[in-house]
Amino acid sequence: MWERLRLLAELPDHGSGDAAAVLAPLFEDTEGEVRLILTKRPLTMPTHAGHIAFPGGRPDPGDSGPVDTALREAAEEVGIEPDSVDVLGFLPPIHTVEFSLMVVPVVGRLQGSLRLRPDPREVDKILLPRLADLADESRWRSEDWRGRTVWFYDLDGEVLWGATARMVRQLVGLEG
Repeated sequence: MWERLRLLAELPDHGSGDAAAVLAPLFEDTEGEVRLILTKRPLTMPTHAGHIAFPGGRPDPGDSGPVDTALREAAEEVGIEPDSVDVLGFLPPIHTVEFSLMVVPVVGRLQGSLRLRPDPREVDKILLPRLADLADESRWRSEDWRGRTVWFYDLDGEVLWGATARMVRQLVGLEG
């Protein structure tokens, strides 16, 4: 499954220095299946409440760029140690409609055993879908929202949609 990933080797031009960044963390389970780590945001969050998302957010003043931001946010939200992440590459930056924000997706492979520690203020639930399932086009559905195609994917009763769904589709090669 690793060979199916469609990644950019270099950090893409993302416009301004205040772009948000997310980490698309991948790991192999005990059966050798490649899985993706997604989170469900608590309903108490001021933005994107209840949404399925990658760990990530806006940069802090000490971040040296999107990779630092993505790794810091993943450590804060789900306890992924930055030194356990092998950065594989990037996906094209995505412009979010709701907040008019540019997001840089950083794709990383986790090394070592998986020990997640979700912060309950930022994470209600962790989802670990198989990448092979996410790459199955027949499991996706779309709707037209005012001339935009919005993709949806059922994750064990949770719905992946919006910018995160677009990033996942790019990651598994369903989007150009």
